[in-house]
Amino acid sequence: MIKILLIIVGILLVIFVLFSFWLPSYVMTGRRQTIDEAWAWQSERYDTSYYNDLKKTDYIVRGYEDYELHVEYLENPEPTDKYMILSHGYTDNHIGTLKYVKMYLDLGFNCVIYDLRGHGDNASTFTTYGICEGQDLKALIEDTRSRYGNISLLGLHGESLGAATSITVLKYKPEIDFVVADCGFSDIENVLRGAYTNNHVPSFFVDVANFTGKIRYHYSLLEMRPVESLNDNTIPILFIHGADDSFILPKNSQDMAARTSGYSEVHLIPGAEHAMSILTDPVKYREYVTAFLNEHVAGYTK
Repeated sequence: MIKILLIIVGILLVIFVLFSFWLPSYVMTGRRQTIDEAWAWQSERYDTSYYNDLKKTDYIVRGYEDYELHVEYLENPEPTDKYMILSHGYTDNHIGTLKYVKMYLDLGFNCVIYDLRGHGDNASTFTTYGICEGQDLKALIEDTRSRYGNISLLGLHGESLGAATSITVLKYKPEIDFVVADCGFSDIENVLRGAYTNNHVPSFFVDVANFTGKIRYHYSLLEMRPVESLNDNTIPILFIHGADDSFILPKNSQDMAARTSGYSEVHLIPGAEHAMSILTDPVKYREYVTAFLNEHVAGYTK
């Protein structure tokens, strides 16, 4: 009987160890959308036809540790010296930014869209929720400044992971003029603990995933904290968040707005779930962005 119990305990221990080492893989290497899947998802929800008529230029930018980022430049039909760099969310790719691109074209910007590391056309790798992605974005900002020398205004727009990345890059003091952060997380820990609790999984598994993640990927989940990049930030930030976002709670945007040393404002979109604000109320979304640019971004004119 004791021998059987020991065997059962041993089997359970092996299962626990295997599960523990699988957890960070689930968090950091979840299945990504293909370009075709992203295009289908976007096209079912709004008119993407404008994209087909744009003049486009594809190129590679080398990010952190020489990682290759696939980038696409979308030229505004009207000549302009204003530029936006747009970052998509986790498991998405550059096609996911198209729901914002039309607005920025209308507001007088050329748009630079790209695949975050491990997404889209980029080489497969794990996500660090802002740590490496922020350094990739820093390289892209520098490349954009160098490649398009006539820039009078350069802004960042990010959604979810892209918003967290656009906030994280501020620690490097990039040469940008403003940030629009849509449904970003202040730290990935609170998102994971909330998701585990909502799915009836003990939240201590976040600590387990953090421990095994450091072994597997050499990065700590608990150190993925975009909010820490804001302590001495002076770049103006517009935070937008779906009021009904149950995945990344609106409090994340509110906490980041409270932390920054520069100008910030937060707007919640009623009825909007995660990453759905611009599709839920496109008129109000555009009003918030337009007012922010006109009132709080020096040098913006349309």
